[in-house]
Amino acid sequence: MATDVAPEGAGTALPRSAPTLSMELKALAEVFAEREVTLSELMERLGARASALLVLILGLPFCAPIMIPGLSTPFGLVIAFIAGRHALGLAPWLPKRLLALKLPPRFFKTVIGATERLVGWIERRLHVRWNWLTNTPARLRFHSWNVCFAALLLALPLGGIPFTNTLPGLAVFIGMLGIMERDGLAILVGYALLVATIIYFGTFAAMFVELVHHVISWWQSR
Repeated sequence: MATDVAPEGAGTALPRSAPTLSMELKALAEVFAEREVTLSELMERLGARASALLVLILGLPFCAPIMIPGLSTPFGLVIAFIAGRHALGLAPWLPKRLLALKLPPRFFKTVIGATERLVGWIERRLHVRWNWLTNTPARLRFHSWNVCFAALLLALPLGGIPFTNTLPGLAVFIGMLGIMERDGLAILVGYALLVATIIYFGTFAAMFVELVHHVISWWQSR
């Protein structure tokens, strides 16, 4: 799985010689083994690939049962900023407050340990296909809306409800990989995961409204 083209680039297939996401994560784990790292520092190190790789790196922890409390909201907002600007055809940009966000010590080692098998399994299956979905920059930018909306759902503070981070995290991760690899099937899987997330969130919202209705009815009947 090549990862050398950021969301702002789109058009041709990716070179097969580019480092894989697994390789990128291992390199970052070595450099930032025992200290915090800001997103600004991380983006500077990632260089031209920073935007797309940052989306993948920040979305990946939510694809596996990793306990990193309090990060789904800031991570979701960062991803939404990057994907939304790409969808609009704008250059990558993040406000200073988000650039100052720090990843905790051993973050990359933790992510690798929890997701290595998942990432390897996905990397072996991605390839360019279904070009009718990916053959123009405009179409690739359009698919970024899927990543943006999934990231906004990830940013909702619903950590106490099972799978409310996992489903949008998978939609972000697989959707962005599909865009980078020009893999139309992966892009459609990303859309399907977004729909599943909306249905899942909607079900819990309906249950909550029903619960509130019953509580109000009980209180009024006293």
